[in-house]
Amino acid sequence: MSVATPEATTGAWMLSGQVSDDEPMRSYAIDASPFTVGRRPDQKLCLTSPTVSGAHAEILFVEKGLVVRDLGSTNGTFVNGERVHGECPIGHGDLVQFAQVVFRTGRNAATNHCQTIKDDSADRALSLIQFDKLMTERAVVPHFQPIVSMKSQQAFGYEILGRSRLFGLSDPQTMFGAAAVLNLESELSRIFREEGLHLGSVLPEQHLLFANTHPNEIEEPELLEFSLRELRESAPTRPLVLEIHEKTATQTQPMRELRAKLNDLNIGLAYDDFGAGQARLIELVEVPPDYLKFDMALVQNIHAASTERQKMVERLVQMTAELGIIPLAEGIETREDHEVCAQMGFLCGQGFYYGRPAAAQTLIG
Repeated sequence: MSVATPEATTGAWMLSGQVSDDEPMRSYAIDASPFTVGRRPDQKLCLTSPTVSGAHAEILFVEKGLVVRDLGSTNGTFVNGERVHGECPIGHGDLVQFAQVVFRTGRNAATNHCQTIKDDSADRALSLIQFDKLMTERAVVPHFQPIVSMKSQQAFGYEILGRSRLFGLSDPQTMFGAAAVLNLESELSRIFREEGLHLGSVLPEQHLLFANTHPNEIEEPELLEFSLRELRESAPTRPLVLEIHEKTATQTQPMRELRAKLNDLNIGLAYDDFGAGQARLIELVEVPPDYLKFDMALVQNIHAASTERQKMVERLVQMTAELGIIPLAEGIETREDHEVCAQMGFLCGQGFYYGRPAAAQTLIG
């Protein structure tokens, strides 16, 4: 093997990824040869994951680029999904995985040692590569955000929110973006509901779980015939609410059929993001939900809004309540907005002011 000098290549190569779930995606310059990777603090790239060995692997500069060498790690080093036995060449765009921690290899002549990276086309391509793993391993990590009574500020339910630990697929936008390319949005949505209900079983039994749907599902018979029934059978006594995106609520006849099925299964209905787009008051009359979630665009900074805007939102809240629907304010982040929304007549609230999305176990600890 012909080894290149570090001085000739230092700064040209980087690894992009997340060293832990609560970190943003960052880039790390491969600025030495060997560039050591492991759990020990003396490694050039220290990964605190318990699945990573103390001295896990090393990356070396060679004449034609880079090679990665596994150092006898317990859980292995992988390049593009294939386990490395000995060493393996790596190039621009390759996925390098140390146990469960995944990075993308890239070239950037102006790379600093560590910087937050921005979304780009390469990251979108990476999300497609990772998506197969997400689906086959059901590698989703549902989080739960409290929904509180506006009066007591005590949680009575939680919304199931989609998350993942896979690099490039950490948020719902990228996950459903990848799913859209493969026409798998409905399947991904079902996985989130099923896994959310499973992991949410540790939450108090009397608390509602709000489970989301994807707009594509409303036109698919599987939602009515299989998914909802299986959801109820998996948690016979758990209070459940199905959230429908506001643009789906405009499809009156499918919504009537869905409402009837939900009634049969003793599952509630919520319209999400009301006021953000196409939903009109007529849909509330034709197929009334149990909960109407006002979009955060109507709620955030409402305390500083004009009198006219405040009156408009307050009237919408009153009309909702008059229809027997529970108005819920989304996106509340400050005490001031909470107080104004409570005065307007909102009965429930959701937002960072009450609690951020978190794993179910942390909510009961």
